Amino acid sequence: MIGTALVVRPDNAGDVLLAGPAVRAVAAGAREVVMLAGPYGRAAARLLPGVDRVLEWRAPWIDPDRVPMTSEHAARLVEQVRAVGPDVAVIFTSFHQSALPTALLLRLAGVPRIAAISDDYPGSLLDVRHVVDESVDVPEPERMLGLARAAGFDLPPGDDGRLAVRGPLPDVEHLTGPPGYVVVHPGTTAPARAWPAERWAEAVEVLLAAGERVVVTGSPGERALTAIVSGPALDLGGATTFAELAAVLAGASAVVAANTGPAHLAAAVGTPVVSLFAPVVPAARWAPYGVPTVVLGDQNAPCRGSRARVCPVPGHPCLTSIGGEQVVDAVRRLIPAEEAVKERVP
Repeated sequence: MIGTALVVRPDNAGDVLLAGPAVRAVAAGAREVVMLAGPYGRAAARLLPGVDRVLEWRAPWIDPDRVPMTSEHAARLVEQVRAVGPDVAVIFTSFHQSALPTALLLRLAGVPRIAAISDDYPGSLLDVRHVVDESVDVPEPERMLGLARAAGFDLPPGDDGRLAVRGPLPDVEHLTGPPGYVVVHPGTTAPARAWPAERWAEAVEVLLAAGERVVVTGSPGERALTAIVSGPALDLGGATTFAELAAVLAGASAVVAANTGPAHLAAAVGTPVVSLFAPVVPAARWAPYGVPTVVLGDQNAPCRGSRARVCPVPGHPCLTSIGGEQVVDAVRRLIPAEEAVKERVP
């Protein structure tokens, strides 16, 4: 067993949650695990089992806000990592990201052993260069777990490799009422992945007409959207912390969301997901993992595999083809499976 391991996943909350099984594998072989996350993934990192401390730094080659890369900004990361003094670092990336800029800065911080997936020749930047066939769409948690194993870390006996969060979660019944509702989460970080607000409102209306209790969730920046979508349903837009959101999702019979962090948070608490999934990235990699899921949306639309943040096809046909009745049908198919998957929070 090593002393301190640094695990790196500096992008969004969903990406951090998908790294959870690999992080637990590292934690099984290290006395301490420190996670380097970005500002959008920090709250998720704090909920991951196995993580002892969280560092925050914005990676200019990943952050969507185009953070300037300066010597001062780089020095802040180098100083933080030097203060930790890790024995090993494992850099987790998506298939379209390079680990080498991070590896360079970690070398400057004195990290003696670094592992990452890299198709590009890394020179002396990596000690463990894990090469994978990126033409095969492997679910992101399994892809990252493969890197952890290449670096010498594996899940402990009894760990099923699914997503998970650290418990106990906050009590949120004062916000939601008793468990058994359907959560609708209309927000996304990328417009190309968004279902139109009027369709979300239609889905809420049809769910209510079908006799479901509906709870609409969203971040503080999504309050205007949740107010439009919720109608007479319970609107919790901007009303929860990330841990409270996890608890709200844990109390749901099903969650309806686009390809966004809360869909993965729902999977991490064992709740089935109706995923309105735009195929700008492959659903085989990024759909909710390890729980019953219904994927809606045209996965062969012209935007397929484009990684676009703004829809490149007029009319956004991959998602606008979905109607509210399809969502209700999908929810009804998932609710009977809900009881079988609820034992997820450790």
